[in-house]
Amino acid sequence: MKAFKYIFWTLWRIWFYILMAIPILLLFPFLIVAISTDKGYPYFFKMARIWAKCILFGMGFYYKIEREQVLNPKESYLIVANHTSMTDIMLMLAVIQNPFVFVGKKELAKIPLFGFFYKRSCILVDRGCPKSRLEVFAQAQNRLSRGLSVCIFPEGGVPEESVFLDGFKDGAFRLAIDHQIPLVPITFADNKKRFSFTFFSGSPGIMRVHVGKIIPTKGKSGLDRKDLREQTRAVIYSELKKFQQPKGV
Repeated sequence: MKAFKYIFWTLWRIWFYILMAIPILLLFPFLIVAISTDKGYPYFFKMARIWAKCILFGMGFYYKIEREQVLNPKESYLIVANHTSMTDIMLMLAVIQNPFVFVGKKELAKIPLFGFFYKRSCILVDRGCPKSRLEVFAQAQNRLSRGLSVCIFPEGGVPEESVFLDGFKDGAFRLAIDHQIPLVPITFADNKKRFSFTFFSGSPGIMRVHVGKIIPTKGKSGLDRKDLREQTRAVIYSELKKFQQPKGV
């Protein structure tokens, strides 16, 4: 029985990367055209959402969304979520309809095929380089001026699996305050259980998502950054705890 599980996990993980490639190959010419101009990005984003949903469906994941507030399609937001899995990218694309760009680590640009589009559509950051972190703000300003939203995982990477919710870095909250854009806290309840970075683990099943109330930043200054950071973390932490409670409790 244990041997069967290891075989399943191995084939299932390989299938994940095959699923990542298939929609990209099928949509390749359309993706190239869409990503070649700023005006084409909303179309690229729509195709990215198709790509994400194909992967989730193909892996046997189905998602259930709880929304406390609907996002205004004409407004830009700073979207933040807990980070536990590679599937966070796909689930975020499936859940949020407003076109946005990820701020992500530059190492992902090395993934064959996926990396080609990743580095052309996302804001890349080298977490070990202070200059790179400063460039993120300039690139974010450019995307926000085009009416896009920005998505950041404020834990600054994927924490150890034993960590319930890591501390948040300041960058996302500096960006939200500097540009006076509202924050959207997103909680992913099951991604770690479904598809963690431990190779021999995971299973098909439900992925629950909570889209929290929008947190305004109008009138806030740099002095409010710490409070905003802790307020946002408290919202996500609270929702994670709720998801852990048995039904009826």
